[in-house]
Amino acid sequence: MLIDMYPFWAAIIANVTAQICKPLYIKIIKGHWDMDLAFASGGFPSSHTATVAALSLAVGIQENFSSTIFAVTLSFALIVCYDAANVRYYAGQNIRITQQLIKDIQELTSTKLDDPIYLTKVKNVLGHKWVEVFGGIGHGLMIASILYYFM
Repeated sequence: MLIDMYPFWAAIIANVTAQICKPLYIKIIKGHWDMDLAFASGGFPSSHTATVAALSLAVGIQENFSSTIFAVTLSFALIVCYDAANVRYYAGQNIRITQQLIKDIQELTSTKLDDPIYLTKVKNVLGHKWVEVFGGIGHGLMIASILYYFM
């Protein structure tokens, strides 16, 4: 019964463990804990790409790599990876630039922009760098492989 749900569990476990790895990675690299990263989007590894990579591999293993459903999940995975590293990443960059422009305008003109739109809190990190995407892919493939071995 559990083996029938292998692709689902591979995807879920890859997502959760990738999120858990984010604070651990910052601890190793920067020497401090940031547990908020476990619930944030962005960062290393990409949990989005870990999820779809694990799903695709698990479906390929369970249903055959020449199946239609594998082609569907692989196509889905490629779209998610592209979106994470391009569309969402550059949307995040646009947010940073816009916030800096608002700050610069207020400083240069000595004007306080108090319209609620300027006070809206938005996430600075929205997408991923390609290294974070590839880290997510590797993480997802590893999780799906380990789960297959133990199931």
